[in-house]
Amino acid sequence: MAKRDYYEVLGLARGADADAIKKAYRQKAKELHPDRNKDNPQAEAQFKEANEAYEVLKDADKKAAYDRFGHAAFENGMGGGARGGPRGQGDFASAFSDVFDDLFGDFMGGGRGGGRRSAAQRGNDLRYNLRINLEDAYAGLQKTINVPTAVTCGSCKGTGAEGGSEPQTCPTCSGMGKVRAQQGFFTVERTCPTCSGMGQTIKNPCQTCHGQGRVQKEKSLSVNIPAGVETGTRIRLAGEGEAGMRGGPTGDLYIFIEVNAHALFERDNTNLYCRVPVSIATAALGGEIEVPTIDGGRSRVKVPEGSQTGRQMRLRGKGMPALRGGGFGDMFIELAVETPVKLTARQREILKEFEKLSEENNPQGSSFFNSVKNFWDSMKG
Repeated sequence: MAKRDYYEVLGLARGADADAIKKAYRQKAKELHPDRNKDNPQAEAQFKEANEAYEVLKDADKKAAYDRFGHAAFENGMGGGARGGPRGQGDFASAFSDVFDDLFGDFMGGGRGGGRRSAAQRGNDLRYNLRINLEDAYAGLQKTINVPTAVTCGSCKGTGAEGGSEPQTCPTCSGMGKVRAQQGFFTVERTCPTCSGMGQTIKNPCQTCHGQGRVQKEKSLSVNIPAGVETGTRIRLAGEGEAGMRGGPTGDLYIFIEVNAHALFERDNTNLYCRVPVSIATAALGGEIEVPTIDGGRSRVKVPEGSQTGRQMRLRGKGMPALRGGGFGDMFIELAVETPVKLTARQREILKEFEKLSEENNPQGSSFFNSVKNFWDSMKG
């Protein structure tokens, strides 16, 4: 059976460049791998065919010969290829190792040919939870916080080595920080056991930091909390996290804001809500009440005649500021009509007179309430 054109096998146009060839092979390898096609008996043969095509086209010399002479370029041992049938395991492992590097190199810490691994590692990011009051969230504030963190060792200047000496390239991994082993079709990669992935070893570790290049310390920082923050707001301080290992870059510090509950106000985004008690006389006759605002001031609010419990009124612009500009929210006042207690004799007399007048002015309502009273009396009997 005649061999298929290698470009056709990989789904490529003739003359495709190296990047296009690798990309096409990656796709075919994932698509045709036998482990993903257990119900397809042709998958293994197609997978090997794609591998054979890639083994030729990835090599510049072999590709040039194939482009000129086709499959004839590799007859009689020419070009280093094998004619017909499956390729040898060594060539297969080599080709699949390339795509393994490309697919998983970043996850494993870098692909083949990536150069020596640097011993310097970026420091960890840190999280700091900061609780503030609602008034502080309204106005904003400057606050000093103390953060326990890792800072660059002053004795060795972050190198981890004692007395100005320099770290040495790890002899086991040649500075890569990882070692590889061939297992069948796959190349298995693991952290170097000698240097623990650092790529370097230190013969004389710094006595202060024990070779880490950093020490633990509490750092004092001044933080600007902008007006309008709310629970969940995150503030990033670049470069204020942990110092890197052996001179690596410093991580970042993230401050997470939590706003304490307020005794009077409830917050919903930029709006504020509060419940304000009013006397029964003010609710019935109307009048004015004075309410506190979040900025520490007081505002006078007109209560309409005949107001009931639950009635809401709005004070525009008396809410919270928007975090990124855009003005202020509103303040909503909910009335709570208070029933008087511990009445004096005169107050009782006035209320009874009021009740009598109400019955005379609204005989239909009085009749209704009397009917309800009679119903309950009959139920008790």
